[in-house]
Amino acid sequence: MSISQTLQRPIRSFVIRASRMTNRQRHAIEHHWGDYGIDLTDGLEDVTTCFKNAAPVVLEIGFGMGDSLVKLAQSRPDINFIGVEVHPPGVGACVASASEAGLKNLLVIRDDAIEVLQHHVKNHSLHQVQILFPDPWHKKKHHKRRLIQADLISLLARKIIVDGSLRIATDWMPYAEHIESVFHGSSLFVEHQDCHDDMRVQTRINETKFEMRGKRLGHKIVDFWYTRMA
Repeated sequence: MSISQTLQRPIRSFVIRASRMTNRQRHAIEHHWGDYGIDLTDGLEDVTTCFKNAAPVVLEIGFGMGDSLVKLAQSRPDINFIGVEVHPPGVGACVASASEAGLKNLLVIRDDAIEVLQHHVKNHSLHQVQILFPDPWHKKKHHKRRLIQADLISLLARKIIVDGSLRIATDWMPYAEHIESVFHGSSLFVEHQDCHDDMRVQTRINETKFEMRGKRLGHKIVDFWYTRMA
């Protein structure tokens, strides 16, 4: 099923598992959501306008508990960051960490990233998108749930500025091969092995939980960097 059909009967790339929020996470949502949360409404056409400055915007899809994203935002006060996550404990944890750090350049959305991109992000408004260790959906019958698909690449190409960047990381080689095959058939992005361009916001501030887990299991970390072509 294509992204264009998601409003009819979506095949989600995620499953929202039942999990309790800690007191810290709940307190953050209750007291700091107004500072860090973006509530999507029909009238909000472009979430990047929620910032009070014109700094470049980096969007992360699926930030987990937000530790890596918060540290990245701390290290780059010259960049605005938007994190999209569906799991309430992760959203609460990220808001808590952002509040404790006193960040002014990070906002959080709790929603399906596809819905956000389709309806609440203006074309050519993102400088970078990062998708770090998305669920590989190991079983063949679940491959249709994988986030990285041709339709998503086309959608991201509309939202990322020309010469903007897309970073994807995985520790599952079959998924890495799938990602390569998806981009091989696209002329919208070109891969760069060595990324030191100022346009690319370096995201290796610290390892994510899934990256550390992958290394413990002896998995190879595959880091893809793509540039949006004109």
